Amino acid sequence: MSRTDNDWREVIGLRSPTEERNPRTVEIDQLPARELVALVMAEDRSVLDAVAAAAGPVAQLVERAVRAIAAGGRVHYVGSGTSGRLGVLDAVELLPTYDVGEEAFRAHLAGGEGAMMLAVEGAEDDAGAGRTLGEQFGPDDLVVGLTASGRTPFVGGALAAARDRGAATALVSTNPAAPLAGSVDVAVLVDTGPEVVTGSTRMKAATAQKLVLNTFSTAVMVRLGKTYSNLMIEVRPTNQKLRARTVRMLVQATDQEPARCARVLEEAGGRVRVALVALLAGSTVEAAARAAEEFPPDPARADDPAGVRSAVAALSGAGVR
Repeated sequence: MSRTDNDWREVIGLRSPTEERNPRTVEIDQLPARELVALVMAEDRSVLDAVAAAAGPVAQLVERAVRAIAAGGRVHYVGSGTSGRLGVLDAVELLPTYDVGEEAFRAHLAGGEGAMMLAVEGAEDDAGAGRTLGEQFGPDDLVVGLTASGRTPFVGGALAAARDRGAATALVSTNPAAPLAGSVDVAVLVDTGPEVVTGSTRMKAATAQKLVLNTFSTAVMVRLGKTYSNLMIEVRPTNQKLRARTVRMLVQATDQEPARCARVLEEAGGRVRVALVALLAGSTVEAAARAAEEFPPDPARADDPAGVRSAVAALSGAGVR
């Protein structure tokens, strides 16, 4: 796609820390491998502090997401290139880990699914395509724009249309002066500074975005009751490793023998929450199933979002076995 003189003036005038030259790495092409690797890793270490500094906005984003999903809406990731691919990765991994799919989290990549493996020329610059996408969102949704520069036209178009539809909007960017930040409800701006290789946002910027998304989606899952303590109780056991993990999780949560945990899990039809309630309460699976249904996951139950403790307490208080 060719550009006009005005297009080029706009591009050249862009300002983002990730596009600046890093004074610490100007001689990397003259370094032996060991020193080069050490330099890259030293730069990566700074990302952790930069992400930690954005903890407040990330927490706000978690609260917005929990409200959206509890209201029947979805979290939509919208991005292009590396940023968009990280959104896809985060969304698809929620299904095997927490049994949460596109009914709650969905990722949209500029250029479509094919752009996951091969860059689609000009897709990130297509604000119209972004707006068309954004027109599909609803007032109960949360739309999270993912863009290192904070100005990607595709993302901007989607966010603008989403706002028009009444959706909540957010931005995750590694540009503290992101142009799109002023028009969203929550802006997570992580200052990762210049890259090791100038403009290569697949490096520190991508690492920062991955950390933010990991923290965000994990916190949302915990608040939605997908864990008991720090154990996954909604894992989908689709392979031998995950089947073994569900039994091991029950052992870790209850201190009971693996054979008993496996037997109760089988009696519960693979429903981990039910098996966990039965084991903790010392009740029958049938009674545990009724109690688990009486106390379903609820983010409003601040000290027990999964409902497991409440179900066990109800069974124990009633003397049900």
